[in-house]
Parts: sequence; structure tokens; C-alpha cells
Amino acid sequence: MKKCYLGIDVGSVSTNIAVMDHEKNILDTLYIRTQGKPVQAIKNGLQEMKNRVGNNVEIMGVGTTGSGRQLAGIMVGADAVKNEITAHGVAALNYVPDVRTIIEIGGQDSKIILLRDGIIYDFAMNTVCAAGTGSFLDRQAERLGIPIEEFGTMALQSKAPVRIAGRCAVFAESDMIHKQQLGHNQEDIINGLCEAMARNYLNNLGKGKEITAPVIFQGGVAANIGIRKAFERLLGCEICVPQYANVMGAVGACLLAKEEVARKGKTDFLGFEIAQSEYQVKSFECEHCPNLCEVVQFHRDSSLVARWGDKCGRWNNLKDYRDEKLA
Repeated sequence: MKKCYLGIDVGSVSTNIAVMDHEKNILDTLYIRTQGKPVQAIKNGLQEMKNRVGNNVEIMGVGTTGSGRQLAGIMVGADAVKNEITAHGVAALNYVPDVRTIIEIGGQDSKIILLRDGIIYDFAMNTVCAAGTGSFLDRQAERLGIPIEEFGTMALQSKAPVRIAGRCAVFAESDMIHKQQLGHNQEDIINGLCEAMARNYLNNLGKGKEITAPVIFQGGVAANIGIRKAFERLLGCEICVPQYANVMGAVGACLLAKEEVARKGKTDFLGFEIAQSEYQVKSFECEHCPNLCEVVQFHRDSSLVARWGDKCGRWNNLKDYRDEKLA
């Protein structure tokens, strides 16, 4: 049995899982769509990963990250529950120890992380504008009737690049339609969309920041060679896309779990068997004070295992106070 670590990155678009051995080699990765059902996505992912490696590995620790990291952490018994900035930074440093800039673009958000001497010292996130995320490209690819997997390759075939407004996803779509009506060919329009997305990212997230090489490109959009080439033209430097670029958050979670287990000496991992459990989320409004917090209750197989959402910590110990008179 090989001693390994499990990393889970739960995002709004995808849930990514990675298994890493003690020597930091990635044994297997999994990229699945969350589809608005993070609990089911985690269960499906764990079951599939168990089918792939479960009989050959012993999980020594597990880490979770992403917007659903707290939920995933409770489900699996995570040893390390860390934000995406930390996870992506740790993963990038593992592959390029002298990395200074991380470009990370996912389906619904994007990030820029700046490092100096192996330490994260600045970052920015874009979570409100679709024009700087993968969903922008998905939408335009759908409108053009082109598989998103072919988007980047077609962009490289452009002979006469077209400039398309990229500050807003709505304006970009209108401008793209206008360029189509003027007779520009598809390759030039696609290349223009890639340039627009890269410009939007640098104007919104990179504005006022010192972006220097080495630069690593991570996230699902890193697979799009058209976007990578657009960034290289705009930044004037080569950009590295690591082997596991689309699951680097999960890789970082593995590394963080390894560090945490080394510190505390044991793991809290509940086992791959939790994929067979049933989970239910309920909530209620606490009326104990004027905050009226919405308290979320998380059940596994009918047993209450966690609560969150209260500001005062009243509900942290799982005791039910709702029948008590208000003080």
C-alpha cells in the first residue's frame, strides 16, 4: 500500500480531486462538473477515485480548498482547510520554486497571485465580471458553434487579428456580432476574443501590480493555448503551464495536508466509504438576538455533524437551544 495524500478543490463550476504520494508525485487526478450540487459532486468524485486507486493506496491526510472547502472538509474529515490563494500558491511553488506571478482563471472567477522569495505577498480576485472568466469563453464558443476545446487552436490560425471590446461580457458579445456582420472570418474573431479576455484580466486584476517572470498559468482556462499566447504577447514573456494546471488547487490541498499531518501526527480522514453516506442540509433562523442569523445544519446519515452561519458561536457545540427562552 502506497502512502498518499488526497486533495479536493470544490468550485462553482468544477470539483477537482488529486492523489499525491509521499514523494509529491501525482498518482491520479479527477476533474468533474459541480453542476450546482457540491455534495453529490464530492461523493461521485470520491467513489470514482476509490475505484481507481483505493485498493492500492493508504490515505495519510486530506486537504480541501475552493469555495466549497468548508463543506468538503466536514464531509471527508479534512486535516487542512485552506483558501484558494494559499492552495494555488503552494502548488505553483512546488513546480516552479522561483515563480513570481500566478495567473489563475477558472470557470466563474479569476485570480492573480504575486510571490517574492517564495512568499505570497499580494493577490487580487475577480468574482463579479464574467468577462475575465472561463464562462465568458464558453458562452462565445457556444454562440459561434465551436467546441471550446478547439477555441485556442483556431485562435492561432488568425492572420488578421480583430480588436474586440473586452471590458464587459455584454459589450464583447455585441462587438463580436458587429465584427461578424462586417465579414471578418471566425479565426480572427476568436483570436480577438482571446486578446480581449487577456486585456480584461490585466486591466482589472493586474492594474498597478508588478507582473514579472517566471509566470505560471493555472486553472481550467490554461488549457486554451489561444489565451496563453495572448498573455505572452501582452506581457512580453514566456508563460509556463504546469502539467496539472486545471487541478492545481487540489494539488496544493494535497501538499497542505501533508504539512498538517506531519505537524499533528495523524489524519482525520473518514475514508472513501463516506461516498456511500447520505447527506442533508437544513437551516433555521436564530432569534436569540437582533442579528437573526441563518444557521445551517449539516446531517450525515440522519446524524447532525456540523453547524455554521452564526456570528456569536452559540451553535458551535451542536446543542439545540431553540426550545430555551430568550435571555
